[in-house]
Formats: sequence, C-alpha cells, structure tokens
Amino acid sequence: MHYYMKTVKKNYSSLPEPLKCTGSMDTRELRFSRAMAFAIDEINNSTDLLPGVTLGYKIHDSCSSPPMAVQVAFQFTNDPLSMYKNKVCSQSGRVLAVIGDSGSTQSISISRIIGPFDIPQVSHFATCACLSDKTQYPTFFRTIPSDQFQALALAKLVKHFGWTWIGTVQSNSDYGNNGMVSFLRAAQKEGICVEYSESFNRNDPQSKIQQVAEVIRRSTATVVVAFTSPGDLLVLLEELTVHPSPPRQWIGSEAWVTDPEVLRYRLCEGAIGFAIPQSTIPGFREYLLNLSPAKVAASHVLSEFWEGAFNCLIEKLTGRPDKACDGTEDIQNLQNPFTDTSQLRITNMVYKAVYAIAHAIHNIACKKINSAILCDKFMKIKPVQVLDQLKRVNFSRNGYHVSFDANGDPVAFYELINWKRNENGGLEFVTVGHYDESLSPGQKFNIKREISWADGGIQVPVSVCSDSCPPGTRKVLRKGKPVCCYDCVPCAEGEISNTTDSSDCSACPNEFWPNAEKNFCRRKLVEFLSFHEVWGIILAAFSIAGACLTIVTAIVFFQHRYTPVVRANNSELSFLLLFSLTLCFLCSLTFIGRPSDWSCMLRHTAFGITFVLCIACVLGKTLVVLMAFKATQPGSNVAKWFGPAQQRMTVVSFTFVQVLICIIWLVQKPPFSIRNLTTYNEKIILECALGSALGFWAVLGYIGLLAVFCFVLAVLARKLPDNFNEAKLITFSMLIFCAVWITFIPAYISSPGKFTVAVEVFAILASSFGLITCIFFPKCFIILFRPEKNTKKHLMGKT
Repeated sequence: MHYYMKTVKKNYSSLPEPLKCTGSMDTRELRFSRAMAFAIDEINNSTDLLPGVTLGYKIHDSCSSPPMAVQVAFQFTNDPLSMYKNKVCSQSGRVLAVIGDSGSTQSISISRIIGPFDIPQVSHFATCACLSDKTQYPTFFRTIPSDQFQALALAKLVKHFGWTWIGTVQSNSDYGNNGMVSFLRAAQKEGICVEYSESFNRNDPQSKIQQVAEVIRRSTATVVVAFTSPGDLLVLLEELTVHPSPPRQWIGSEAWVTDPEVLRYRLCEGAIGFAIPQSTIPGFREYLLNLSPAKVAASHVLSEFWEGAFNCLIEKLTGRPDKACDGTEDIQNLQNPFTDTSQLRITNMVYKAVYAIAHAIHNIACKKINSAILCDKFMKIKPVQVLDQLKRVNFSRNGYHVSFDANGDPVAFYELINWKRNENGGLEFVTVGHYDESLSPGQKFNIKREISWADGGIQVPVSVCSDSCPPGTRKVLRKGKPVCCYDCVPCAEGEISNTTDSSDCSACPNEFWPNAEKNFCRRKLVEFLSFHEVWGIILAAFSIAGACLTIVTAIVFFQHRYTPVVRANNSELSFLLLFSLTLCFLCSLTFIGRPSDWSCMLRHTAFGITFVLCIACVLGKTLVVLMAFKATQPGSNVAKWFGPAQQRMTVVSFTFVQVLICIIWLVQKPPFSIRNLTTYNEKIILECALGSALGFWAVLGYIGLLAVFCFVLAVLARKLPDNFNEAKLITFSMLIFCAVWITFIPAYISSPGKFTVAVEVFAILASSFGLITCIFFPKCFIILFRPEKNTKKHLMGKT
C-alpha cells in the first residue's frame, strides 16, 4: 500500500531498525485490501458458503519490497504465540492460505518460503510467467492470467498495426524482466525489431532514470512497449515530462494501463494495452464509502489515507487547530482511486481469490445433508488440504467463472484499453476490443471500436526502420543493423517479386518476362519478320516489284524476240534467266511471315535452287560468248560442241547438283522452326534453324563457286572484239553478286533475331536486282529508246 520501503542504514554496532514502509500511499492497493475484507465479510454472513464458520484475516503492507514480503511470509508460516511459548519455529502456523502479493517479485519471495509448508498462495496481480512452473512454485495460484498470454497478445497487437520498429522499457523485476523476455520472443517470431530495450527501477539513481528517458527521446522508433509496474513508470514519466520527447505511442501491460495515477500524464495520450476485464461487485462501493470516524481512527492505514485525502490531521496537534479533521469530511464526494469503482478490474481478482479459498475450505469442512449444508466448526484443517481442494474449485460468482488449470492459471481473457480524451479534455479508459485465449487462432484478437492515437488523430502512426519494399523489389539487409532495417533493391533482369517486402525475387519461366514494374511475368513478345511491320512491307514490296520488273522485261524481250539485240544474246538462255530471276525475287517472300517447318525447308531449298539456276544461265551465256569467239577462228569446230542442246544440258547439270545437295540436306537434317529464347531475354524470336549447318553452307558455297567461276570467265571474255559481246555486262553483274554475298556472310552471322532474315532477304534482292540491271537494262534501253541501234549492221560494226 506504499511505494517505498524505508532505507535502513546499518552501522553494525547496534540493532537495525525494524523494516518500515514509507512514501506516498497507493490508494488503489488500499482498495484491493478493502475488497479482501469485504469478500470475507460477505462469506461470513453467507448461508450458502461456509454457514456458521467465521473466517479471520490479517493484512500486511509489503510496500512493493521483497525484504518486507519475506519478513511477513515468515510470520505466515508460524503461530507467533506458540513460537514464543515453545521457542521453536517448526510448528505450522494458523494461516491456511495467503492472498497476494500484487507484485511478481514479492510473490516469488513469499512462495519460496511458504511453499515447503504446503500453504497455498493465490495472487490477484502477480503475472510473471515464471510462476506457472509448478516444480518451483507448487502451491502458487492466481486469478489473473499469466504474462505468457499477455506477451503473445501484445506482440500480435504490435504486428496488427504494422509496427516493426519499436522500443521497450521494463521494470527491473521478475515481472518486468520475465514479461519482456516473453514479449521479445513472441515479437521476434512476428518479425518485429527492437531499437532499444531499457530496464530500470524506481529506486535507481536519478541519473539512470534520465538515461532511459534520453534513449526514448533520441530513438527513431515511435512506439514504446512498457512492461512496468505503475510505480516504476510514474518515475520515468515524471522525468520525460521535464523535457518532453516527440509524440510516442505507448503500449502498456495490464499492470499500469488501467492505473488512474498514471492517467494524469498527458504524454501517454492514445496509449493502448491489454487489461483485466472490468466488472461489478454488488455492494462494494457502499462498503468502501462506509468509513466512520471510529473505523478510520482504529486503523493507522485508513488514518493515513484519510489525512492524505482531506489534508487534515486526525490526532489534534497543539497549535495547529486549522489542520484538524473535524468530521465534516465527506468521502462520498471524494474523487480518488480508492473510491473509483467504475472499472473494477484487479479488485475483482482479489474478490475472486478470496472466494476461491473459501470454496476450497467449504469443500473440506462442509457437507450437504438432506438439502441442508452442515459445516464442522471444530475440524482441524491443514493447509495441504486447502491446497488440494484449490486445484478442484470450479464456480461462478457475479457472473464471473473461477477455476485453475494444471499450472494454477485461469483462462486468459483481456480487454484492449485505449486512453482517449473525453469532453472535459481529460483522459479516460475506453474498451476498444478484446483478446480471448480460449478461441481459435484466427478469432482470438478482435478490435470493435475506433482507436485514438498519440497525436489525437485516428490515423495509425508509422513505426518502421525502413519503408516497405514495393513489388518489383527485394529487401537487402543493412550491414550491422537488425533485420527490419534494409534497402529496397530492384529485382535483377528476368526476375520479379509480386509481394510487398519480398526477401527474394523469383525468375520468370522461360517463355515469360517481367513487366516494366517487375511485379508479374507476362508472356514474351513473339518476334519474326512479319508482313505487317515496316521492314517486312518494304522487303515484300521490293520483292514483288523485282518480280514484276522481270516479267515486264520478259514481255519486252518476247515482243522483240526477232530483233537483232535479242537474237544476238541467246534468247533461249535469256528467257530462262528471266524466269529464274522471277523465282529469285519471289523466293524472298518465303522468308517473310511466321516460320514453320515447311516454310523453313521451302525457303532454303527454293533460294538455293533458283539462284543456282540463275547463275547457271549466266554461266551458259558467258560460255556462249567464249565459244562464239572461238568458232570464228579458222579451223575451229567448237560451235557444234556447244550448240543449244549442250547449253541446256549445262544449265540442267549445274542445277541438278544443287538439287541433289538440297535433297541430301532435307533427308539428313532438314531446317526446322525454333523459338529462340537466348538472343533476347525479353522476347522470343521465331526463326528457322539450319538443321545441318554443313548443308546450308554447302548450298551457299556451291552458289558462290558457280558465281566465282562465272565471274572469271566473264572477265576473260570482256575484251572480245564484237558488239554483241555481253561479257562486260555479265562481269559487272557477277561483281555485284559476289560483293553482295561476301558482305552477307559477316552480316548474317552478326545480325540478331529477325534482322538475320532481313539481311538474307536483302542479299537475295540486291543480287537479283544486280543481275537484271546489269544484263537486261542496257538491252531494254536499246530496244525501247534506241531502236536505230537495234539493227544487224550496227551490231556487226558495219555502220
């Protein structure tokens, strides 16, 4: 009932003074003691519970001090009268059970002393999880839930509001230290990081309190979880009030979150925490207020309370008549934690503890005979009997159930309390939710009302070391920092993260690629040289234009087939060459469009065969020029060995070789369509695989061989003295042809994706245009625009 124990200085030359409580009075604890007396008076007047049996009690003040609690515990274990009479301390005292203490440390001290004597202890406020260990505290029970449940609930509460960066303070006691250990263990599982964890006690030097306050002021965490006793927290809040810190969101344990003394500190506005459910005890308020002057004067504790509440003195002192209590003091109008029965929480725990012990004694001493309850008033009851029956109690009082599990703990049920500002500008306790340990995991925690926060608003404050990493990024921990402190790094190429705060990025499947934000995989764009794109349209247009141009040239040649220019240049090979050039132009169209296995085989074989046919015709024309010159020499009979039939056979033979190469290629390893996933990461290239590279280069090499051979012969025949000699034109055409295909090879190898196909089509069109331009345009120009030169005399040079 007091905050401090008087410090005793020992000089070891005289007996030390007796232990004594001092400091201001904790009126809430005084109310707890009155609740015990009220419950015992109720039981003594009851006709259902222990009828005819009177319970006695004695109340001691431990002043929240283990030494004082130990001294009192020794008194519980021995009968003072028998101790003085027999001079021994081995006999059991008359105490059958102990209620208390309010603090866990004091309860531990008491339990270790009275436990070996099998004296049961029922605490109303000692919540340390350590007290659930029946191997160390076999006679300990409590009507308030263990901190183990509260620590889990607090961790879930912090996680619920997204706070991952917090500070913690705790009382340097069994309650604070054990409670904080349980909370930190639960917080770690929830992914919550702690910036600082400070332990202190109200008896610490002021410098220590200032140090803790300074840590809170300088911290970046805006949420503070306080696992402290009210007396310890009051000291810290007093220091923080001197130099207020930025607004902090306080999260409280049940020890202080409903303490009206702490409520007067405005810097805790918006505090939330779990508390024992509020309750009502019929007749208790009237009992509290029924304090006559005689009752007050008979108790030094009540006298001290009365004098402090009304600022007067019960014992009249000479010379101070103005300070004497004159009987006009009205406790009915006193605003004090002692008289506040609006939210009886821990008080109800005291009430339930008294009734639990009474029910245990009732089960030992009383029996029901013919619907009447008879109790043996002279039975010698031992503490061990009460201990055994306490394990079995199961009853309800005023609608509140009382029972204990195997660890001596009740079922955990908490109310979520919020410190809200009322209409008068003060703070009040408001229940905004609850936590029920008996429910399934998804239903234990429930918030029913809007919460008011530290800044007075309804927006949930933010307390994180690092902002959340959006989808498309991953967390990279900062060196030497907790796991909640990290940097957000974009996912690597080809990887995505589709959740917030992803610790890793995942690679997209082969045919998928991340979008720009890298938060989901979309199908890769499929790319090929299409008729619908600019390059495809241009190349197709040139291809068709070249084929049309070739057909027009053939028509002009056909209409003027009997003219000297046409007849002088081997009209049969000319028409065959124009036909092959038309096929060359058209075969380039097979390279445009979506590749398939059939189109891949067609494009390469058509290209190889048509170009060989074209070069074979040009080669035939070159041989004709050479043979014609040889035939003019005396005694030469070359003409009969290279007539029209031999020319046709030459073209067919050269072409047949290419056809044979293509057949072998198609039979062994034909070209086929593939989905190229390697050239570009972000798209798929549809292209034709060669099947056999040897086959492709054999086809290309054969064309090149014929072209070089034709070029050499044309060079040899370019200066033959005849006007109808077209070797010069063939030389230029072959020069263009070879230049195009020599540059094609490195361009083909280095061009990526669809540009490989575009380069090949360009080479086909360029070489085809080179042939038709060099070989046929000069003749068409003479036929159409210089008809006067299209005469035999002019061609024979006899003009």
